[in-house]
Amino acid sequence: MARFSQLQDWLDWQENAHWPRIDPGLVRSGTVLRQMELTQPPFLIITVGGTNGKGSTVAMLESILIIAGYKVGSYTSPHLFRYNERIKLQGNPVTDEVICDSFDRIDKARQNTSLSYFEFGTVAAIDIFHREKIEIALLEVGLGGRLDAVNALDPDIAIVTTVDLDHTHILGNTREAIGLEKAGIFRPNQFAICGDFDPPQSLIKRAKELNTSFYQAGENYHYHFTKQDWSWESKHTQHDHLPHPNLKGIYQYQNAAGVLMALELIKDRFPTSKESIPKGLESITLQGRFQRVIGTVEQIFDVSHNPQGAQLLAQSLDQYPIQGRTYGVFSMLADKDIEGTVAILKNHIHTWFLGGLMGDRGLTEDALFWRINSIIDPQKISLCSSIPMAYLQALGHARPGDRILVFGSFHTVEEAMREAGFATDGNDTDKMQDF
Repeated sequence: MARFSQLQDWLDWQENAHWPRIDPGLVRSGTVLRQMELTQPPFLIITVGGTNGKGSTVAMLESILIIAGYKVGSYTSPHLFRYNERIKLQGNPVTDEVICDSFDRIDKARQNTSLSYFEFGTVAAIDIFHREKIEIALLEVGLGGRLDAVNALDPDIAIVTTVDLDHTHILGNTREAIGLEKAGIFRPNQFAICGDFDPPQSLIKRAKELNTSFYQAGENYHYHFTKQDWSWESKHTQHDHLPHPNLKGIYQYQNAAGVLMALELIKDRFPTSKESIPKGLESITLQGRFQRVIGTVEQIFDVSHNPQGAQLLAQSLDQYPIQGRTYGVFSMLADKDIEGTVAILKNHIHTWFLGGLMGDRGLTEDALFWRINSIIDPQKISLCSSIPMAYLQALGHARPGDRILVFGSFHTVEEAMREAGFATDGNDTDKMQDF
């Protein structure tokens, strides 16, 4: 008999089934994968790591490969509204029943092995992909790379999108240290792609030590964009007059360029037609990534939650200037670089509406205020007890021609989008342990 019959009950139990909640390592997930005979997948694996851009990269690959006619599974984290968003088949979240059945199989197979919330989800995704007989799996690293549960499986292609400071208490406080952790998803004699134009030497060195076929942005492939279109080229292939990715933000070209490099590397086994790439770029959707809602007051929802993400967000805001004022709805988790993130965007926001976040990694609005009041003029800060209240206050202040920017965390964006009526109903759970 199954431990639970409802997905939310499984998730509530998993929240506290393993301690510490964030516990990187490959032994536990690897053990259970072996017990379930899931360590030798019959499908091609593309693993995507990096500081920012992982979710967008997976979404672009998914869109293009599905249009090209392949059966694709994707595993991403964290989710924005529903847990089911993490595990998709052909771009569609799997059902509660499918996930519950997989959790039950894992629970019975694991015996005395304790699994974290994230590890349960990772093993479930692999289990479901096996049963659905997919052709290509797209796996997003949750944290770091070397010790992330996703890394229990060997990828055919490993992509590192960018490398910058985040999770420094776990991964190290320099780009060199973090780069080595990200490079942990590289495999000997396999393909490795780095979308960062200036990667740490530790990552390049590791790629050489493993004798990978290494492809770096700006060295082995290049891209150029104009207002009308963009182009991409490598040593053997060129794509001209490509449509702009449907995901907005100037940094999405960097993500898309890495995607095209990956498609180039698998074209002998999984060729894509001339039409599937532009169609895939045009049809991609992903909520919370510089998501613009156009109206008399423009609204932008962005999950940026570290300084590099803030820098990319600032560039995108400059790309879409407005006549009026920008009101920021903001909150971040306590263990993030709040000060560094705020400093980058302080000149892009006229008034800040701070909302508290619940959970053991959350901050009250007062605690958040004391983290940033030496960076932002306190007279430009309004304190609100929650993100929905902060969003409603910003909406009340905005006038035609103004803009509301919601950012700082998946949690911040989720709560504001729910208040705005842009969220889908469904199961949810505390995501404070996520990344």
